Amino acid sequence: MSGITLLIEDPKWRTHRGLQARLKNAAEAARKAGKLKGEFTLLLTSDKALRALNRDFRGADKPTNVLSFPGAGGYAGDIAIAHGVTAREAKASGKRFADHATHLVVHGVLHLAGHDHVRPKDAKVMEPLEVKILARLGIADPYEAA
Repeated sequence: MSGITLLIEDPKWRTHRGLQARLKNAAEAARKAGKLKGEFTLLLTSDKALRALNRDFRGADKPTNVLSFPGAGGYAGDIAIAHGVTAREAKASGKRFADHATHLVVHGVLHLAGHDHVRPKDAKVMEPLEVKILARLGIADPYEAA
């Protein structure tokens, strides 16, 4: 699994046993499924950091769960995930933290690969691909109503 740099900025990410390997595995699975070329970085950080990135790059002054920043010149880009938002969303939806974090990694990598979900016709391509990748990783369909 070369070409994926994992940076852990928020120490809370280190409290989940086996999570780092799981997220790198998910990133590699999504990279293959999305036919993404080039290296990329996965930043596991805080709500505060994601809020700043969201404000500075998307004009939304609030934390979010995951952001993807496509790269250039052979570099695929960067993905940033907020621990607190991820934990709150997992709890609210009755999902395991690791499963939700894995979904966000897959989601972010597919964005780097050029997929989107803003328009319904694009979501009809991206979401089933996410579900397929997650199923291979042993994770239930995150879009299925509980």
